[in-house]
Amino acid sequence: MSKLLSAFAIGLVFGLGITIAGMSNPAKVLNFFDIAGTWDPSLAFVMGGALLVTAIGYQFVFKMDHPLLASGFSLPTRTDLDVRLMGGSAVFGIGWGLSGFCPGGLVPALGLGRIEPVVAATALIAGMIAVRVVTNGADRKFAASNR
Repeated sequence: MSKLLSAFAIGLVFGLGITIAGMSNPAKVLNFFDIAGTWDPSLAFVMGGALLVTAIGYQFVFKMDHPLLASGFSLPTRTDLDVRLMGGSAVFGIGWGLSGFCPGGLVPALGLGRIEPVVAATALIAGMIAVRVVTNGADRKFAASNR
């Protein structure tokens, strides 16, 4: 139960921060990307602040034997750049640039009662399903060819 409550509290603080910073407003996000036009550099300060808080937080967290609500840390072990990572990053960036929504800003925007976040969330979920279908088929073919 404490994991669920802490996840809720963290999500609430994150969502409020994203909303207050304006990252749930696609026009503000798109203006950040429009360097040659109506550029709004304020989101660079939001991202810089997030990086600073994260860097300080990591100094405390990694001195602990384990997280407060888990038996161990779950850290990625891969360090290589592959086609799936690069392709996924490109599609993520294109989707963010076209819609003005990244997942972090999209979830709080769903509560605004507008259709745009619903459309963006639907496209995001459809993309996730499509990747799963395509990669599962590719993973099965790869496994079969290595038998």
